[in-house]
Amino acid sequence: MLSAGDTAPKVKLPADDGSQFDLAKKKGEHVVVYFYPRDDTPGCTVEAIDFSKQAAALKKLGATVVGVSKDSIASHCRFRDKHALKVALLSDPDLAVHKAFGAWGEKTMYGKKVEGVIRSTFLIGPDGKVKRAWPSVKVAGHVDAVIAALKGGELPAAKKPAAKTPAAKKPAAKKPAAKTPAAKTPARKSRA
Repeated sequence: MLSAGDTAPKVKLPADDGSQFDLAKKKGEHVVVYFYPRDDTPGCTVEAIDFSKQAAALKKLGATVVGVSKDSIASHCRFRDKHALKVALLSDPDLAVHKAFGAWGEKTMYGKKVEGVIRSTFLIGPDGKVKRAWPSVKVAGHVDAVIAALKGGELPAAKKPAAKTPAAKKPAAKKPAAKTPAAKTPARKSRA
């Protein structure tokens, strides 16, 4: 599997919008390439929706996001339309790009060793080199980690420890006056 510092391999694949995605044409930009096993399966759906929800934030950070699976373009289109996805989905049916990134290989599923897609993500820097790699991705919180890496951090913003600053001293609170029972005044009788 590729790791930080490696040069990203060539990626030229058809996308769900009918275009041809070419990583070489993205030089000077950040590109997030995430590999997922299959369209419309539980984990893959959550991951695609999470990337879609953060599409504007990722774009603002200068990143293009593409999801890659071996599914067909027709399958990608159904998946995109069903879940209103906002990230490009690329089809790699012969697994050439999967293998070039190291996103295809032996893994353990339900206690058995099998060969298949290794859910992984790669942040490609403007220089065409892998800036960060996430092998064996756990979907929960993953997109936040990608955003943090784009911002130059390691942890999602919500989990960064707060900077320690001396607390401003508050003036001492005055003690409340001791309560004394209120004197009861007799009720006035009305004159009728």
